[in-house]
Amino acid sequence: MTGERDRGRGASGADGPTDDAERVRRLDRATVDRIAAGEVVTRPARVVGELVDNALDAGASRVDIAVDGDGTDRIRVADDGRGMGRADATRAVERHATSKLAPDGDPVGVASLGFRGEALAAVAEAARLELVTSPGDGVGTRVVVDGESAGAAGTPASDSNVDVEPAGRARGTTVVVEDLFKTRPARRESLAGAHAEFARISSLVADYALANPSVAFTLDHDGSTTLSTPGTDRTDALLGVYDRDTASRSTTVAAGVDLPPEADPDVNAVGVDVAGALAYPSVTRATRDHVRVSVNGRPVRNDRLAAAVRDGYRRLLPDGREPVAAVDVSLPPDRVDPNVHPAKREVGLRDADAVADAVASVVEDALTGADLRRSADVATDLDAALTPVGADDGSRAGAFSSAEPIGVFRDLYVLVEAGDELLVIDGHAAHERVNYERLARAFDGEPVPTAALDPPAAVSLSTDEAAAARAHADDLAALGFETEAFGGGTRRLRTVPAPFGRAADADAFRDALATVSGADAGAARDARDALLADLACHPSLKRGEFDDLAAGDLRDLLDRLGECDRPYACPHGRPTVLSVDEGTFAAGFGRDR
Repeated sequence: MTGERDRGRGASGADGPTDDAERVRRLDRATVDRIAAGEVVTRPARVVGELVDNALDAGASRVDIAVDGDGTDRIRVADDGRGMGRADATRAVERHATSKLAPDGDPVGVASLGFRGEALAAVAEAARLELVTSPGDGVGTRVVVDGESAGAAGTPASDSNVDVEPAGRARGTTVVVEDLFKTRPARRESLAGAHAEFARISSLVADYALANPSVAFTLDHDGSTTLSTPGTDRTDALLGVYDRDTASRSTTVAAGVDLPPEADPDVNAVGVDVAGALAYPSVTRATRDHVRVSVNGRPVRNDRLAAAVRDGYRRLLPDGREPVAAVDVSLPPDRVDPNVHPAKREVGLRDADAVADAVASVVEDALTGADLRRSADVATDLDAALTPVGADDGSRAGAFSSAEPIGVFRDLYVLVEAGDELLVIDGHAAHERVNYERLARAFDGEPVPTAALDPPAAVSLSTDEAAAARAHADDLAALGFETEAFGGGTRRLRTVPAPFGRAADADAFRDALATVSGADAGAARDARDALLADLACHPSLKRGEFDDLAAGDLRDLLDRLGECDRPYACPHGRPTVLSVDEGTFAAGFGRDR
């Protein structure tokens, strides 16, 4: 299982106390030129990621992260892995020095996470760095590098700006980074707000915790714990990152798959281990951000693997909804190239298609035997959702005023006779269009209609969702969701938008949060429209609710659709109405019209 194996090298280039093979070494020029351009510290989350990589490479069973403000004030990462001796600790802050790669080694196939070994040097050029480490066999070492002198001229750490002294510490390594980008004001000014930067850190730590469930993680922000996992198993990791409801409605997967021989004719069998936690399809999100993929314990962005996880869910998810899943893929190191992206967030895979097929198959098999039934009742308050709006607000005359509903097919499609045409209307898409336009009118330059929740509803969020909720509290309030912190990852929802006279639910709040937190600064209007489309979907009738409607209800739906500005497409761009003219039927039956 990922996280249980020995990742091999020490924290920050750590070594065992006597093994020369693990000592920190300077890379030769050819190797330096081969790897991707050296580490560039672009934001606080990158610092956290590099330090966590080092802790995991050191075989840590516990990693504690503390962040002040947006991370430029102070970041502290402590682990209980293998520490370093005096010489290695001093050399670890130099550029092109590492214990994770042989001096003339090949970066492709390396088993460690932080193989480049330049993170500490890069951080030391941009901040004040303090490293306290011990291999556990005596007095430890404290190394301090002040970025104000080391980085002002873009120079690496040298004897003149590195202080080394004895220090007391149990086995492991602690790194404290302060005043990040003090000597780079332009970079500091380019950062987002404190809440947004911490949200990036929170999301990244959550990725690591789910990718390495046998390692205990804690994340503190300004003195308060925002994430904690016990280092026991994947379900407990899911509980620590999300909430009890998500963890209780999930299943774990652990399976080995041999790639087909034709994937590589030179290798008889390549084993792929797939392990993860999969929330049931009744637990969904509006965006793909909660499909978390890792390779050999490293969180990565890999569209092919993420798509494979979603393929494993196949038709189990409602339209427009995305799963919550964390899947780690373990491959032999020589099948992985971790050097395709400077930030190591992307990796290259040999036999990528075969690996993706294996992931999809394992996920599908794991979900086959799970209890995936839905227990939530669906509201069918058609009268409340379709209050007439056309006559009072001057909307154009109904486009379907002369049409007549004649029935429902497959409990979704409304059949309508309109002159010489048979119209087939997607009932859900039509209802969604009606709701969207009413919602857009309610929000366009007017206060958002809201309903107060008494008592307020408690909404459990993942750690990164909670950070995003704090960062975008004003945007959420403008959309009708007023929230307040309620301890840990829980927010109390005080008001919700009520454009149809009924309260939006927690899923609508999550969708709103996903929309506002994922929008670029210049795309506010598009983000709002996407949010309104999602909100409009919640009260809209769905398949399974049309057969019970009376003829008058179908007539009302048709009238309201006809009053819309754009009646022929739902807010997500899908068509609402298809037509078949009489001539098509006549030709099919061999008749003259």
